[in-house]
Amino acid sequence: MNLELSEEQAAVRALAADFTEREIVPHAATWDRAESVDRTIVARLGKLGFLGLTIPEEYGGSGGDHLAYCLVLEELGRGDSAVRGIVSVTLGLVAKSVNAYGSEEQKRHWLPRLTSGQALGCFALTEPGTGSDAANLATRAVRDGDHWVLTGSKMFITNGTWADVALVFARTGEAGHKGVTAFLVPTDTAGFERREIHGKLGLRGQATAELVFDGVRVPDNARLGPEGKGFTVAMAALAKGRMSVAAGCVGIAQACLDAAVGYAKQREQFGKPIASYQLVQELIADISVDLAAARLLTWQVADLIDRGLPFATESSTAKLFASEAAVRAASNALQVFGGYGYIDEYPVGKLLRDARVMTLYEGTSQIQKLLIGRALTGVNAF
Repeated sequence: MNLELSEEQAAVRALAADFTEREIVPHAATWDRAESVDRTIVARLGKLGFLGLTIPEEYGGSGGDHLAYCLVLEELGRGDSAVRGIVSVTLGLVAKSVNAYGSEEQKRHWLPRLTSGQALGCFALTEPGTGSDAANLATRAVRDGDHWVLTGSKMFITNGTWADVALVFARTGEAGHKGVTAFLVPTDTAGFERREIHGKLGLRGQATAELVFDGVRVPDNARLGPEGKGFTVAMAALAKGRMSVAAGCVGIAQACLDAAVGYAKQREQFGKPIASYQLVQELIADISVDLAAARLLTWQVADLIDRGLPFATESSTAKLFASEAAVRAASNALQVFGGYGYIDEYPVGKLLRDARVMTLYEGTSQIQKLLIGRALTGVNAF
């Protein structure tokens, strides 16, 4: 792949970096303590085109390629992963799914709203009793004439209390993945209830919710893709979504490196800056190596997508490595800070808390290893 950014990609990256420094970094600690990001940031993300990257301009998107998309997520992740999650889910999981599988009517209705920030989306797949075993959904959708009636619940849904539309996966047929169908459900539909989840270890500023469907009735034209093909929609979204998570992890690692280097150069012990000590340099070097590898693995996925080549295994590889690398980077950065890293006056404690969930959602590290192993051996270990 070509590692030199185009002028357009470099400009998008600079725009995202400037936005992050002005609009996110000064507020990240406050949002973390309050357990809520300032929602007005959504309109600003939309105005700059960050919610419309890779979506065709005819549907309100800002176009661009997947590497530009990754560059934006890196910068947002560097500032606050809670903000990065707004974009990753609304654009990366919901809008891209509508663009790929939606009818013309669905695209015309939802994409301009999602890409502008007038509406947010959430991806309702995980359930209280179903996490990694995503094909074993209990939420059901029963046909009633020209409508479907949804009953069940979802858990740990990012944007859940903010979303205007939920991409819901429900069982409409036989057991297993062939009996799952996807629906676009407006969140103001009767019987749709959401409960925000508080007390999270990390991503505290992100709106995370439990969703409950109590006889939620939607027309058949709310179905996204063919009946029984919802699992295909979900897995295609997650394959690209793992790239989004990896890009966010690159941002976390970059923030860790910046913080560790800055602190090590100004903090003095035994009469000189701690950056002069070999073991401190080792911690910083390890962060830098992990960062470089995670970035290249993520950019490789974007390059494959943009060239129309298979990318699912590479996406799992990038997500696995980058998420674990982000945890290592944050832990090393905290070690550089010593006791000061353990209080939230400094950024590295939040970075560690935010990094930890990256190894869990959109497929745990263990699930990524099984996906990679299956691709290499042809043997399904699930």
